[in-house]
Amino acid sequence: MANMELNERLYSLFLNKARLVEVDILCIGLGYTAVTTLDGGIGLAYTYFKDKTSCVLLNKIVDYEGRPASELLESIKSENTIERSMALALINALNYDRALKLPEDKKNQILFDEFKIGKGTRIAMVGYFGPLVGMLQQRNTKLEILDESRKLGHKDEFYKKLGNWADVLFLTSTSILNNTTETILGHAHPNLKTVMLGPSTPMVGDAFEHLPVKILAGTVPIDKENVLKAIRHGMGTPVLHRYSRKVFLDLPESEMVGH
Repeated sequence: MANMELNERLYSLFLNKARLVEVDILCIGLGYTAVTTLDGGIGLAYTYFKDKTSCVLLNKIVDYEGRPASELLESIKSENTIERSMALALINALNYDRALKLPEDKKNQILFDEFKIGKGTRIAMVGYFGPLVGMLQQRNTKLEILDESRKLGHKDEFYKKLGNWADVLFLTSTSILNNTTETILGHAHPNLKTVMLGPSTPMVGDAFEHLPVKILAGTVPIDKENVLKAIRHGMGTPVLHRYSRKVFLDLPESEMVGH
């Protein structure tokens, strides 16, 4: 199942604002993509592509800068992952003022406390998060990782563990870009506690009302100039976090969906 409903929710939630705002800068780096808007917003998303076989990575030739953001927002429905990266970065830029007001969780302490992660906690992780892996190992958790780019884990076995083994799921928001979020969560048992995390994360609870997600953990750029420079220079998450704030949004139980 593709992210059909999630894509539609993200599109619908931001369409009205996107019609009123223009794109300022679109910057596609090797690691991350950034979009700034003329009203002061800035948003990030992972630059998602698998195999670069030519100089052409996009489906269409459009200069989005100085154009209504609604034109770029359409690309959240695209099958092209680079276009989806651009659109998700835009969504995070459109949500910038709201995300900026969210509480900070600089060292993931709130995240660990809320899920009561300690010795023996069974953790499933989609996408390899190095710093988190180190913290989880220090706490003597039981950890299963699925990351196709690193050839970690086997999908079928991992999905079974989501259904009958895991206590907590750390799910990379890159899954939005390759349309697997809803597929992965479709294998989760009703009591699994899920956090969507990473700089791509759209910090808007309404988009996830139909999914069993408990926490959103994302990245809000603070030093825009240095963030854009880091992206132009192909830098990744550790550098971006120097110039950003790590924020979280706790979704009410009423927003969580059982199976």
